[in-house]
Amino acid sequence: MQASSIDIAATPATNPGLRLLLLPLVILAGMGLSVEAGLLGPLGVQVGHLWATLSIFGVGSAILFLLLLFSGKQQGPALNTLPRWQLIGGFLGPIYVVVLTMATPHIGIAMTMIAILSGQVGKSVLIDHFGWFGTARKKVNGERWLALLLIVAALVLIARG
Repeated sequence: MQASSIDIAATPATNPGLRLLLLPLVILAGMGLSVEAGLLGPLGVQVGHLWATLSIFGVGSAILFLLLLFSGKQQGPALNTLPRWQLIGGFLGPIYVVVLTMATPHIGIAMTMIAILSGQVGKSVLIDHFGWFGTARKKVNGERWLALLLIVAALVLIARG
């Protein structure tokens, strides 16, 4: 087994009803990112980009702690048994938020979000195609290339507008 793969059989299958529920929730979460960018940009200008990022992660950590505290008994993570690459997200999250905080006041929320989206979709297509991080492989087909091209076109149009 490769270091960057996990047992796909251990991943739960998603039923169609759950998929219909999750899609609008993910869209709403994406809308939340735009609001977050709108809040973080001015906050970063006022208090500094790193302090703004720390405040966002501090508030988020406090909320998550309360949710864990009141959500009943749960098995805690055995961080020493996880592959180290699975913890990279803890490093990438603050970088993302600092860049978001720095970019938004200069290029605007729409440009920031479409640039983020183009990067997310581009990398996601590669992750799906190669099955990195234990994901199921989904070959890049014409529709996926077209979707990525349209997102890049949207980035160019927003940049020009």
